[in-house]
Amino acid sequence: MGQGLDLFAAASPDGAWTVAQVTRRARAVIEAGLTGLWVRGEISGFKAYDSGHWYFTLRDRAAQLRCVMWASENKRLPARPDEGVQVFVFGTPTVWEERGELRLTVRELLAGDTGGPWRLQFERARAALERDGLLDPARKRPIPPFPRRIAVVTSREGAALHDIIAVVTRRWPVAEILVLPTVVQGQAAEPSLVAALALLSRLKRLDVVIVGRGGGAKEDLQAFNSERVARAVAAVPVPVISAVGHETDVTLCDLVADVRAPTPSAAAEAATPDRETVLAHLDRLARGLTRGLRTPTVRVGERAARVADRLVASMELWFERSDGRLRAAGARLDALSPLRVLGRGYAVARDAEGHVLRRAAHFVPGAGFRLRVVDGEVAARVEERP
Repeated sequence: MGQGLDLFAAASPDGAWTVAQVTRRARAVIEAGLTGLWVRGEISGFKAYDSGHWYFTLRDRAAQLRCVMWASENKRLPARPDEGVQVFVFGTPTVWEERGELRLTVRELLAGDTGGPWRLQFERARAALERDGLLDPARKRPIPPFPRRIAVVTSREGAALHDIIAVVTRRWPVAEILVLPTVVQGQAAEPSLVAALALLSRLKRLDVVIVGRGGGAKEDLQAFNSERVARAVAAVPVPVISAVGHETDVTLCDLVADVRAPTPSAAAEAATPDRETVLAHLDRLARGLTRGLRTPTVRVGERAARVADRLVASMELWFERSDGRLRAAGARLDALSPLRVLGRGYAVARDAEGHVLRRAAHFVPGAGFRLRVVDGEVAARVEERP
């Protein structure tokens, strides 16, 4: 594009351009200078061929533009456009070389009388969010099963807030509800929603957030189709449940949120467990735990009784064997006892210090000693040396 067009750079010997060269160069220049763009106009001369491709003219009061929409693109549309309707189309300009015509290859077609301007804005914002990965299902976060603090971003006067509080109070009354009031429609809605969503990052111990409003006309929901609001929802540090409008309404906030609920009441149900269900589950667990503890206790008692029986039998056998060994040892000791010797008529002489006098030389004349006999002791004195 930065180089000038050489009017004499022709391939033919006579220096003239061929028609094919002109159309090919025009195609290259247009495709390089005009990338994908949105065009608004009126459908004229619509034709649908057996191949499935659509050919039509898009025109306004001043000009017209030939268009083609391939079957691979138009099969996503619910119906063919009617002659004379206003539409928004997204496509890529090119040159149809065979006919030398400027043509628009259409990839998207939106009816102008069914929210076309808003739909156009929606698609642009959706494409930007998708490009940044904010619509990736992998980034969806699970809702905590037992939340303690729930933040609600909605209008203070709307029925949506009343429905959410009623459902949370009935299902999970232990949860604390924090209300961040905001404008939900009109020109002030977008900045009000962005500011309220930004405050969520400053709240401590927050578990889940509900963002939404009740039903209304499509234009009433446009704040929730704002790219700024959608990005603010995506930036919330905890899981977000979006519930905007009716069940058939889908907004950008619904797409970036972690969970999309059809109504505010459904959002409150998605955010909380049912108290009665939780209590019934805990009751079943308690009964199962009781049964589980009772069976092992009985088995342990039976096992302990068997161990005690074996222990008593072992102790009785041990005492019996020990008694036998004790009796045998006592018999041996008794056989070796000096009293047995005394019983056979012998006596043991000991001096005053208790030393046994074993030899005749130990008996000193005039010295006293004691004589141990079988049934006691007798005092004695040495009269003369033996």
